[in-house]
Formats: sequence, C-alpha cells, structure tokens
Amino acid sequence: MDVTESSKLSDGISAPLWMFWKRRRYIVVFMAFFGFFNVYALRVNLSVAIVAMTEEREVVLANGTTVVEQYFDWTTQMQGFVLSSFFYGYILTPFLGGFISNKLGGNYVFGVGIGTTAILTLLTPLAAKAGLGWLIGVRVIEGIFEGVTFPCIHAVWSKWAPPSERSRMASIAFAGNYAGTVVAMPLSGIFANAYGWESVFYIFGVIGCVWFVLWTFMIKTSPEVDRGISEKEKEFILSSLGRTEGVPEKIRHPWKAMLTSMAVWALVASHFSENWGFYTLLTQLPTFLKDTMHFELEKTGFISAIPYLVMGILLFVSGYLADLCQVKGWLTTTQVRRFFNCGAFLGQTVFMITGAFILKPGATITCFTIAVGMGAFAWSGFAVNHLDLSPKSAGVLMGISNTFATIPGIVSPILTGYITSNKSDDEWRVVFYIAAGIYLIGCVIYWIWASGELQPWSIEAQEKLMKERNGEKNGFDGGYVNKMKIEDEK
Repeated sequence: MDVTESSKLSDGISAPLWMFWKRRRYIVVFMAFFGFFNVYALRVNLSVAIVAMTEEREVVLANGTTVVEQYFDWTTQMQGFVLSSFFYGYILTPFLGGFISNKLGGNYVFGVGIGTTAILTLLTPLAAKAGLGWLIGVRVIEGIFEGVTFPCIHAVWSKWAPPSERSRMASIAFAGNYAGTVVAMPLSGIFANAYGWESVFYIFGVIGCVWFVLWTFMIKTSPEVDRGISEKEKEFILSSLGRTEGVPEKIRHPWKAMLTSMAVWALVASHFSENWGFYTLLTQLPTFLKDTMHFELEKTGFISAIPYLVMGILLFVSGYLADLCQVKGWLTTTQVRRFFNCGAFLGQTVFMITGAFILKPGATITCFTIAVGMGAFAWSGFAVNHLDLSPKSAGVLMGISNTFATIPGIVSPILTGYITSNKSDDEWRVVFYIAAGIYLIGCVIYWIWASGELQPWSIEAQEKLMKERNGEKNGFDGGYVNKMKIEDEK
C-alpha cells in the first residue's frame, strides 16, 4: 500500500494529532522522543563536563598561597581520545541492534540500551577518578549499549508507523536527540559550576533510569499485543502496513542484494556525511567557544545548545512537510528524500565554510546554527529512507548505515585534537572546512543514487518466503503438501 492509499484510511479517532495521548502510536512517539532525549543527554554531557574537568582554576591553599590547578591534566590529544571513546563501542552494535530487534522486539532492545547507559553514566565520576583508562573503558561500554538504539527504533516504526505518517513520527522522535542536547549542554555547565563536574553525570543518569522504568511498563512490541489500543486504531495501523492480526510475521533479509544496492550505499554515504559535521560540532563546539571565542564555561553550554534547539524545532517542520508533499502528490517519495537531503547538505556546506572563514563570535555562531538547523531537513531524507527501501529490513539497514556513520564520531574528535594542538584560529578553520567538504561529497552521492521506492529485492525476498510457507519450495505445490498433511493426520 502506498502513501496516498494509506492516507485515505481512518483510525476512528476524532481528536487532532497533537492530542497524542488519544492515540497509542503517538504515545510510542512521545516516549521514543524522551528516549532519544536521554540518548543524547547521556552522550553530550561529557563534552561540557570535560571543559570543567580540565580547566585551570585558582585555588587558595591553607597558608594563603594561590596556585593554579586542574582536576585532570589532559592534553588536547588525550581529550580527543576521551571524547571519541564512546564511539569505539558504539560502532560495534548498530548492525547487531538491527538484527536482534527483529528477533526480540525493538522496544525491549531500545529500553535496555538506554537504561544500561544511564546506569553506567552514574559510574562515570568514579571511573574518571580511578584513571583515564577506566573512564575510556566505561565510555566504550556506554557506546556498546547506545549503539543499538537507532536501528531498533526502526523496528518499532515498522510495527507502529503507517506510511502516511512515517516521516513525522520518526522526525518527532528523532527531535528528542536535539532536545536532549539543548537541555544537557547548558544544564551541564550550570551543574558543573554550582555542584561540581560530578553532578553532571549523576543528574542525567538518574533521569535516564526513570525513563527506562516508564518505557518498560508502557510500550509494547506492536499494536497486536498492546491492551490499551482501540480496535479501530489497531486495524488502521495493520491495514496501512499490509499486515493481518494473528498471522506471525517472518522476515527474510536479502543480504547480497542489500549490500550491492546503490540506493543503500547512497543512504550510507549521506548518513556518514551528516554525522561528520554533527559530531564535530557536538563534541568540539564547547571547547572551540572557550579556546577561540573566549567564552566562560557556563556560557559555552548555553551557546552550544542554540544550534540543536533550532534543529529540534525544524525537525517537526521538516517531518510534517515531507509527509505533506507525499500525501498531496506534490513530490514522489524519491523526490522528497532527494530534495530535502541534498538541499540541506548544500546549505550546510555554504554556512559551515562561511562561519569558519569569518570566525567572529556573532557571525560564526549564527552560521553554525543555520548549518546545524538545516540538518533537520536532511533527517527527513536519509534517516527515514531505510523504511522506504525495505520496511521489514529497516532495522538492519539502519544498523548498516549507522555503523558507518559512527566512524566520524571516532575519527573527528581525535583528528580535531591533533589539528588544534595550538588552539589557533587557522587550525579551527581547517576542522570546519573538512566538515563542509564531506557534506558536499555526501550531497553528490545521494543525489545520483538515492531512491525512495520499495526495492525489488525486498519484495522478492518476502514473496519467496511466502511461497515456502505455502509449500511451493523445491517445486512442490501447496495442494500436494496439504494432501501429505492430511495423510499424516490419518
């Protein structure tokens, strides 16, 4: 069933969509939003906390002497390794997350991934005081558990998201990433100043644990097993997805066809490119603002959050516009993905270069804010594209793309640490020019090879599975197999 056809169905609920509590599928979206809020709050708090952990501060000794001290005397290279360590573990599990979410249920994997990360965050101050190796080790394990979150949420959408609402449901949930960033960055600076850097990890760790308990009790694997959903809404979701209640869903992943599909690799290239720019600013913006723009710690948190506030707001807009363009027939799904994604990348390239070239506080922050904000339209392109190509394999496809898209999180902080060893303006320009160049490369690749259509290999895999179910494998027809069953029963 295509987007236009599914949009004609009704869920039987008269309340407007903004009254999310009236619809079970939007309660899933609401809780997923706060799940991703925690994903990024638990991830970015170190970006601000590390400024407090390594800054030089004046301390008055008992004898009245004033000395300059640091909690941790880490070089920029060492800080780069600390900031990238999360992604050493993160890169190991996206593919695994997409695979096991189809087996166990995306809701379970999503919850455990975030809940375990929250517990480990509570242990971060203890690990840091034990030594650099312990801190890196804890962050690696956090990355392992968070690595499953993006792939398994696509497994959730494959059960809960009607095609006509797919872009907005995914975009609203993904907006939680930026809400978490917007809240965590300034509050991390405030907490570090007021209560010490350790409080940053304790507060956000507790919030993550509370969310995990709520998610576990409220969110179910699919509409069929959710007791709180109305029959009409359940029928609406299943019909729009072409599923029948009570029929177990088996999935066959056409591995060779997926891994040789240019549409898949265009998606991977786009995901990689967006994440390079995103992770560069996410991990380095607080340090850049303090070292080059000379802002105080508390202000760096607030200013670093501005681009992500803009992006979070625009995600609601981009998701709605993407669905509207499809439902109204103004653009095909392929055109929506291509125009939204590549238009965003071109804008990000221009504003990243401009901001780096000017390198003045007001103008540079404005340019970076626009660049990050435009990423919202890219997310309505590549980030939903997995569901277009193959809804049943979307979790695995997200696992593949997110594995490659994690490489920037590892490489960018380390590369930045080496490039900016002298903390000069020209060194920081190089960092941002690299990000702009990667945006442009991703734009070209996605424009040429992207597709928003259900792929033939996805259809063929499921048709083959259905034939095997009906007894047509190896040349036997269903009637013959049924006859044999009857004979066996006799």
